[in-house]
Amino acid sequence: MSQCHVVRLCQPCRARLCPVMSISSLCLGIVLELASLALLEFGSGHPVAQRSEEAECRECEQCDSALSSSLSEPDVAMVDEVTKKTLTQIPLLGTNAGPRDKDQWPQRLKEEYLSLIKYVENNKSADNDWFRLESNKEGTRWFGKCWYIHQLIKYEFDVEFDIPVTYPGTAPEIAIPELDGKTAKMYRGGKICLTDHFKPLWAKNVPKFGIAHAFALGLGPWLAVEVPELVERGVIGNKE
Repeated sequence: MSQCHVVRLCQPCRARLCPVMSISSLCLGIVLELASLALLEFGSGHPVAQRSEEAECRECEQCDSALSSSLSEPDVAMVDEVTKKTLTQIPLLGTNAGPRDKDQWPQRLKEEYLSLIKYVENNKSADNDWFRLESNKEGTRWFGKCWYIHQLIKYEFDVEFDIPVTYPGTAPEIAIPELDGKTAKMYRGGKICLTDHFKPLWAKNVPKFGIAHAFALGLGPWLAVEVPELVERGVIGNKE
């Protein structure tokens, strides 16, 4: 049995994680106890359930600052203003580590989670909630649901991707398998075809960009363009 990684998040940040990830995804080999907080002890040696609000607040600030300290603004000169605004509101990542880096990968995963949390919170605030994700134990294979609202009808799809061994130098290839072969803007296996701007923009922002940025810059705009066109051609319909 593989050894679990422990990612230390404060209680408020674990609470913020719930709407983003399913309970199964929290078992990604990453110990984040939600139901039995009193059983899990963190750095200070005190059970989480017994810690003061002041201590939790300080830790929450530390979690947030872990993503922003010593990071410059992302280079997003190639994208439109709406996408640029979205990207600049997503926390940047600082750990340059992929799945093969056993020591630093847990820290990178922690940053990925916090970035995803903030992105989902931003989407909900803008009334634009559009995906859910979870992953395997190692955090190397991700899967979930994404959806797009067109003419008041919700079109929902399964979404999946693997973390490349050369990540974050290489961006994940996001796939919607059920649309494989239904649009020219897709590679074999249902991997979406991204714009010409995506790869150079990602390369300019390594290691600052993560999964949340890939969704904001890649999958979101792809759905906005392709779903209406697929509906118009009668390729997809309302599943309900």
